[in-house]
Amino acid sequence: MRDTFRCKNGNEKKRIAVIFGGCSPEYKVSLASAYSIICHIDKSKYEMILIGISPDGSWYRFDGELGKISSDTWCNDEDCTLVAILPDRDSHSLLLLKKSGIEKQNIDVVFPVLHGQNGEDGTIQGLFELLDVPVVGCGILSSALCMDKDRAHRMALAEGICVPESFVIGRNTDLTEVKERAEKIGYPLFVKPVKAGSSYGVAKVFAEKELAAAMEVAFQYDENVIIEQNISGFEVGCAIMGNEKLTMGEIDEIELSEVFFDYEEKYTLKNSAIHVPARVPEEIAQKIKYVAAVIYKVLGCRGFARVDLFLSDSGEIFFNEVNTIPGFTTHSRFPNMMKAAGIGFAEVISGVIELAYDRDRE
Repeated sequence: MRDTFRCKNGNEKKRIAVIFGGCSPEYKVSLASAYSIICHIDKSKYEMILIGISPDGSWYRFDGELGKISSDTWCNDEDCTLVAILPDRDSHSLLLLKKSGIEKQNIDVVFPVLHGQNGEDGTIQGLFELLDVPVVGCGILSSALCMDKDRAHRMALAEGICVPESFVIGRNTDLTEVKERAEKIGYPLFVKPVKAGSSYGVAKVFAEKELAAAMEVAFQYDENVIIEQNISGFEVGCAIMGNEKLTMGEIDEIELSEVFFDYEEKYTLKNSAIHVPARVPEEIAQKIKYVAAVIYKVLGCRGFARVDLFLSDSGEIFFNEVNTIPGFTTHSRFPNMMKAAGIGFAEVISGVIELAYDRDRE
């Protein structure tokens, strides 16, 4: 690893490759987050190279109006140039595949704004870490672990953190066996894809007769499904930035009027509310932050992540999941938790970028 970081482009501004879109059900969520980051990044410090990945997996440099990202009209012949990555650890370069020929463009760091599969799961991180390019956010292993609800829970449990009772099934698991094990957990319970985000494929099941249908939906998003205990209480979240030294946002609280915080509620809040700071005593808030920090470190997180937990009716704290690339619009939970702690949105963006450089220097 280099002793000091030097911009590859030779300029004082650091050149940031912001990657958005992707082959994921959360493609449109990525567009919203990326648009917000691009609009609020400190342009006196950073030069942006916008890399869009279409739903079919094609990579392009985008040079059009920024509003086309938020409206999902960015992918067109006028604004896009096919782009590839130069497989050279010393170069840190993209290859623009223009009609007039191939042009090389240096980058200093990659900021993947790719929610869910094929972006938040260690795949994009592995690609650029192979090429020794600093990547904003969590690395390969932590990204993969946090995306896997079952393995993340197992590691947290080994550290003494409470987790919901659960079991994992595959497509060929006998339904009778599933029903018997679900009965032991008790209804209501949750059926979730093991590796998916934004509550895609998640269902709250109140009776055995609903179980098979919920499983069928969950299997649309992953090969494995987790059957999980319902924790009576409410969800809280903790925004964390840092590698070794951690900066914590204020915790938030999700107030529900529906059965759970599904995709629609996460992005519309039609029947829900998010309270920042959470309406809990300070002693409980500090305990939640402590547990979140333990989980963050146990799962090897770095850069930034949002740790989601449940506060049960009896006051116990249960681990839910870690989002290694949480929503990043001005109204998203992570920036708002940081804002409540006195850290503005532009400062958060600069902070997570600089953490990638700090890690590179290490």
